[in-house]
Amino acid sequence: MDRSDGLRVHNTVPGTAGGVVQAGVVHGDVHLHPPPPVLGVPRQLPAAPGVFAGRGTELAELDRALTASSPNNQADAGSRAGTAATIVISAIGGAGGIGKTWLALRWAHARAEWFPDGQLFVDLRGFSPTERPMPPGEAVRGFLDALGVDPGRIPTELVAQAALYRSLVADKRMLVVLDNAATAEQVVPLLPGGRSCIVLVTSRRILSGLIARHGARHLNLDVLTDTEARTLLERRLGAERLAAEPRAATDLLTLCRGFPLALGLLAGRAHTNPRLPLAQLAGELREFGVGALDDDDPTASLTAVLATSHQALTPEQRRVFGLLGIAPGPDIGAPAVACLTGLSPAGTGRVLRALQEASLLHRDSHGRYAMHDLIRGYAATTAQQDLPEDLRDAALERVVDFYLHTAHAANRLLNPHRTTTPLDPPAPGAHPHPLPDAPAALAWLSTEHACLLAAQHTGATRHRHQVVWQLAWALTTFHDWQGHRHDALAVWRAAADAVAHLPDPTTHVRTHRNLGRAYAELGRHEQALEHLHRALALAEHHHDSTHQAQTHLTLAWAWERRGDDRQALECARHALDLYRTLDHPVWEAHALNAVGWCAARLGAYDTARAHCQEALTLHRRQAYPAGEATALDSLGFIDHRTGHHQQAIDHYRQALTLRRSRGHTVTAAGTLDRLGHPHAALGQHDQARAVWQQALRLYRQLGRSTDAQRVQRQLDELDSTPEPVEPGAPENPERG
Repeated sequence: MDRSDGLRVHNTVPGTAGGVVQAGVVHGDVHLHPPPPVLGVPRQLPAAPGVFAGRGTELAELDRALTASSPNNQADAGSRAGTAATIVISAIGGAGGIGKTWLALRWAHARAEWFPDGQLFVDLRGFSPTERPMPPGEAVRGFLDALGVDPGRIPTELVAQAALYRSLVADKRMLVVLDNAATAEQVVPLLPGGRSCIVLVTSRRILSGLIARHGARHLNLDVLTDTEARTLLERRLGAERLAAEPRAATDLLTLCRGFPLALGLLAGRAHTNPRLPLAQLAGELREFGVGALDDDDPTASLTAVLATSHQALTPEQRRVFGLLGIAPGPDIGAPAVACLTGLSPAGTGRVLRALQEASLLHRDSHGRYAMHDLIRGYAATTAQQDLPEDLRDAALERVVDFYLHTAHAANRLLNPHRTTTPLDPPAPGAHPHPLPDAPAALAWLSTEHACLLAAQHTGATRHRHQVVWQLAWALTTFHDWQGHRHDALAVWRAAADAVAHLPDPTTHVRTHRNLGRAYAELGRHEQALEHLHRALALAEHHHDSTHQAQTHLTLAWAWERRGDDRQALECARHALDLYRTLDHPVWEAHALNAVGWCAARLGAYDTARAHCQEALTLHRRQAYPAGEATALDSLGFIDHRTGHHQQAIDHYRQALTLRRSRGHTVTAAGTLDRLGHPHAALGQHDQARAVWQQALRLYRQLGRSTDAQRVQRQLDELDSTPEPVEPGAPENPERG
């Protein structure tokens, strides 16, 4: 058109004609854009685990987390998916290989229909043995690609990329699985902004920041139960193969202790070698520990998996981790850790929390710390490889001295009248745990018992002979009161090996005497009498009247256990004659009671009552409740035998109160046993039944099967006979 006239022609009415779009006034350049892409539905989940067992509780917990905010039941979960908070799966009490990813994938595949808009998955490589952790930006970019975003539209800054990702999934019902995260900071950019998506995060660390700032739900994942572990092996190897080697299969399960990766690795080796005996696998695992689960392929190596967790620790955390691997005992308390490591209480707490958050250490409800056996084996290996020998030696000296000096103080609180043995000062940095009173001492000894036994073993391996003997001595009262008969024998046998290197003759006498008592407790009478006579001969050789008296008293008890009451009475009289020349009123009272008890068993009740009454008076004068209870128990026995049944009940009840108040489990069981007889003699069958049932429970708890069977017979005979026959039930003399 000729525009020389200056006129401008333009369209003033927009409109459409079919597929043609006509614009009104168009200003500027014209740009043509392709239509937005139609986004596909991402299905990024890796394959579900082929062999899976157990975890029913954890799977149900994930379901509950998903539907937690739903007003309806689980059937409505599909439409309500995304209303629950973020879920974190972490492995407390286990590390890499505990099965976090398998659990997440098992649940995700089972609930895939709840997420019609798809599933996103990324391995963040937080603890990869071969690669560095994935930066959040790389993970976000991968999600944007999966969501079909044109690369040209992806912003360059991470903040903008994360914002675009959140916009795209804001209203979608999707599952986002963030596997193997190292830190909360690695996870946060990948969290959807709305509440329509569900996020599963797996990590070896407790992601405290994610829990605190984003309301994540924390799910503890522990080892498999025994049943679950056996099921896993059966599904991998077949029930027939396990049945062909039942003992080896049991050994494998015991050694793996439910650790899924260990079970999987061993099952894989057995599967690829059908003729490989399971016993050989078990033998290698028993001999080499976690080293038997090493492999050139880092994805098939438990040591490689644990190494990545170890490398993520600070130098101080690595040192403490290694020392915990060689510490005596199956678990440990924070005060012992402070002595082991030489750290302050505050520093100890920080490191323990860090190891716990790294899933290398477990803290139970009582505040005790422990490692899985395989993790502990790896920790011990790092200690041997990475920590100087003098550092390890000093740490073990401190922690053993901690146990010895605290046990010694506890024994003094439990039995202040018992002969003491002097200790060398503890090693620098070893601070005994303060114990305010006898109940606290008994509680500490009960909690630390396994560690005390292990500390003695550590002392023996390090040739600390005096410490070995002193720990046996410090544990004697506790073992007597709590009925640890086999442990008593074990510690005194260790002490007998140790005293061969010690010059003091008194320790030899005490060792043979206590070893003789330990054998007598278990009914090994020949060995008991052999050691007791050796103790007596040594005491006589060194003209030690005190130890002669104590040995005669122990011989009286041992002869009675063997069934020779007359020989027992003779030994008790020898002890009493000697104690009357010495200034040991408590031990004189013990000897008086022993004479009275033996006389009562022989039917000399007047003599028995006089001696036991004198013992009771002397114990009360010395304010010794344990001895008072023993004399009262003996008087109850005499009263019952002489037909004074109500008086017997009164004496037994007083003895029982004293024994229970001080934690004398063994002697309390014996008193309950004897108390039932005067009740039965008076026709008080309900009362007799009640105390015998209590005695039965205690005997079973103590592992005294013979006594438990006898009491069960008494209960069975209660309603069929006037009074069941009462057996002899001797009291143990105090050890000295």
